[in-house]
Amino acid sequence: MSNTAIKVTNLSKRYRIGVKEELHDTLTGQITSFIKGPIDNFKRLQKLSKFGNNGEQEDIIWAMKDISFEVKHSEVLGIIGKNGAGKSTLLKVLAQITEPTTGRIEINGRVASLLEVGTGFHPELTGRENVFLNGTILGMTKREIEKKFDEILDFSGIEKFIDTPVKRYSSGMRVRLAFSVAAHLDPEILLIDEVLAVGDTGFQKKCIGKMGDIAGEGRTVLFVSHNMIAVQSLCSRGILLKDGTVDTNSNISEVVNNYIANVTMEIDSNSLSVRNEGKEQSQIRFKTIEFFDTNSKKRISTALSGQPISIKITYENSSNREIEDVNFGLAFYTSPGSFLFACGSRPSGTVFSVKPGIGSVWCKIPKLPLNAGRVYFNAHCDSKNVTFDSIQDAGYLDVEKGDFYGTGLVPASHLQGVFIDYSYQLNSNGQNIE
Repeated sequence: MSNTAIKVTNLSKRYRIGVKEELHDTLTGQITSFIKGPIDNFKRLQKLSKFGNNGEQEDIIWAMKDISFEVKHSEVLGIIGKNGAGKSTLLKVLAQITEPTTGRIEINGRVASLLEVGTGFHPELTGRENVFLNGTILGMTKREIEKKFDEILDFSGIEKFIDTPVKRYSSGMRVRLAFSVAAHLDPEILLIDEVLAVGDTGFQKKCIGKMGDIAGEGRTVLFVSHNMIAVQSLCSRGILLKDGTVDTNSNISEVVNNYIANVTMEIDSNSLSVRNEGKEQSQIRFKTIEFFDTNSKKRISTALSGQPISIKITYENSSNREIEDVNFGLAFYTSPGSFLFACGSRPSGTVFSVKPGIGSVWCKIPKLPLNAGRVYFNAHCDSKNVTFDSIQDAGYLDVEKGDFYGTGLVPASHLQGVFIDYSYQLNSNGQNIE
């Protein structure tokens, strides 16, 4: 029997996308467009099932292009890349959810996939009934589900509500039960797409532990995630996808390092305005995010631990009206992808009324709570559950060693993380300290 679990050769997948219709300013143009409309619509209908071979077309996008790789039995392969790189499309093709446009796939072994946790749940059925329904959809037999039911229920932690209709579950409860079912599949090859970002922190740790157990049982696993810590801990080898092609296929450390280098290069070469080009238009968009010193006068690219800093967020409101209740937020994380802290205006008790045109808001951190190293940040802007702009890897800040505690002693720089204010006291007489 071949030691190859999956072999992918020159795999490509293309989709047809919508194209904005041409609008006419003149009466003649509008009349002509009205007359030609039915003919144009008929031509578009004909094109839906046809792809031309005359080079690139305006309404065609290649989600994957000529991807080739092999996965050995019992290997845990991490697949990483920015949003839109083709990761989820690749897993959907491997799971036979969608057909490839060109290329060949050879799979040796029973395949199960955790691509969209909760697919197949029916809100009117109880949790118990949905365990059997969802397990069947994922390829388990009734006997297998009955055998593992207690284990699934214990892992989910919602035993008390198992006979309650799922429509009364919170979103977190639904996710916990759905992942518990999917995690107890018994395939030879398992495809996992960003499912470790579900639930609360405690349940995420539980999920990572379960994935580690699955990998340790000798199964072949393909794991897609933006969590570099989880990828590095679970995977021995990785593939970095970039614009639908394989950028790096190597050991997981090299793949993660190249991913971080690509992120840094994109940040350095493109402003937020440029990175927003081609996206669906929104009323408020980020233009720049800049760091300043204590007095908000001198722009900085490097800060010291414990230093007061100010962050200037410049935006543009392209609408012709004032937008109220606007929240701006930044989330900081280490280069491997471990979350550090977030600065949101709404949680701090501040929201903004944003007038049309270009404007800016300031976020002030009186004492930078970071150890030495490079930290990255995401940017987000929303109002009343409507997201205006959200940019992953919006920028980074280099942090140097600083005297955060004012003692002249600096913690080890390899312990990158967040500092907190604290104090110690000696209880010398055995009495409680007031």
